Amino acid sequence: MDLDIVGLSRLQFAMTALYHFLFVPLTLGLSILLAIMETVYVMTGRPIWKQMTKFWGVLFGINFAIGVSTGLVMEFQFGMNWSYYSHYVGDIFGAPLAIEGLMAFFLEATFVGMFFFGWERMSRRAHCIVTWLTALGTNFSALWILIANGWMQNPVGAKLNPQTMRMEVSNFAEVVFNPVSQAKFVHTVSAGYVVASLFVLGVSAWYLLKGRHVDLAKRSLTVAAAFGLASSLSVVVLGDESGYLSSEHQKMKLAAIEAMWHTEPAPASFTAFGFPDQEARETHYAVHIPWVMGLIGTRSLTEQIPGILDLVKLAEQRIREGQQAYDLLEKIRGLPPGTAVPAEMCKAFDAQSPTLGYALLLKRYVDDPRQATDAQIQKAAWDTVPQVAPLYWSFRIMVGLGMFFILLTATFFVLSARRTLDRHRWLLRVAVWAIPLPWIAAECGWIVAELGRQPWAVEGVLPTAVAVSHLGAETVLFTLLGFVAVYTVLIVVEMKLMLGAIRKGPQPDAPRPASADVPLIGKVHTA
Repeated sequence: MDLDIVGLSRLQFAMTALYHFLFVPLTLGLSILLAIMETVYVMTGRPIWKQMTKFWGVLFGINFAIGVSTGLVMEFQFGMNWSYYSHYVGDIFGAPLAIEGLMAFFLEATFVGMFFFGWERMSRRAHCIVTWLTALGTNFSALWILIANGWMQNPVGAKLNPQTMRMEVSNFAEVVFNPVSQAKFVHTVSAGYVVASLFVLGVSAWYLLKGRHVDLAKRSLTVAAAFGLASSLSVVVLGDESGYLSSEHQKMKLAAIEAMWHTEPAPASFTAFGFPDQEARETHYAVHIPWVMGLIGTRSLTEQIPGILDLVKLAEQRIREGQQAYDLLEKIRGLPPGTAVPAEMCKAFDAQSPTLGYALLLKRYVDDPRQATDAQIQKAAWDTVPQVAPLYWSFRIMVGLGMFFILLTATFFVLSARRTLDRHRWLLRVAVWAIPLPWIAAECGWIVAELGRQPWAVEGVLPTAVAVSHLGAETVLFTLLGFVAVYTVLIVVEMKLMLGAIRKGPQPDAPRPASADVPLIGKVHTA
């Protein structure tokens, strides 16, 4: 990545996003686990389940607070570092963010407060409902964010207004029910459930190794193993769906993940191992598994997956078509103010506008894309190839860790069914050391999703190089270093708080007042 204004802006957003995503998946997963534990408490009335809910709730609260503080900065960056992006697609991208803030975030924040301060002020059932609403708000937040992100990967339900140079919503339902958004949502929240499950699994294993809070640890480990196994399996299934959608909407991303330089006869093989060389345009020492990539990417034995070299040729063709769209755009913008755009010109532009974004790739090399040389067009076509090696290895690390999580959670699920959780101390040690691994897998997943989208801020519509604000590189570098420093401090603070709460362990529950199960409605309080 070049450390110019574009590269620094990308690096800043990548750093803040990766930092923020250290907190998001644990919040997503712990919210559901808390709801499950409290539901068992309401059904059984056993105090141990209430103690479990409160203990893991403390860790959820710490993570939630730090996650909110890191997430707010990301939305401000769209105005600070990506002002032209905000101008160009703000009408579409801004709507899900606004809904997330007004509905999901406030729902989540409101019920988080009720969760912590309502234990002795509500009936068991009422508090359990609050816990489930907290989990619902948490997942709604993820839904609307991923609707916005999914639109960047597959921009549907919108069209460009050539006179205002803004993308406008043409069908909001298509934006909301974008298949890429829905696949990303279920895949991401399932990954969050895995993160939380492995976290609870590891902490519980640590308690068993130390011989502390054994009853709580065994029950927590049982819930985490069952929930984690189901979540790990669902991540694999939903990841397969994401791969299939990439073959439809982001062919270059899929080819780069596979380091597939040449189009293979159908069905394409899966490269299990190899060393991608982007300069030589080949993958050294590649080990292939026949048919697997074809089945994953196309779900057929006859459909081809195009290779990088063929996709570059297709991009060059689209760039040349985009030059014609850009020429029409300039003619429309050159009409006198107040002049109606002729119907034939509108029709021609609507037909050619899907390739306009490819012409904008030439802005890196020439102010007017219509004046680009053949060499510049070829450079722009090769710009559509993302960095292959980071994508290739990130995907394989993610998949390899996912297989390990299935094996680990399945093992503990069987041990819990046999009531032998504490008989294999080496397995408990494995669970403890495995705590950070799901975060690594989750971060690799985001690298695949976002790095694979380059050079596009919005796939096929707006290049990243065009979307940035006109700032000095020194300004962006200063804020980048500032964000990294602040976020690092926040992570250290969270780690200390979390480790302190874990070492302290669950606290004995105070005796519950006899009137605590009386519904709040109609309950009289006197001073």
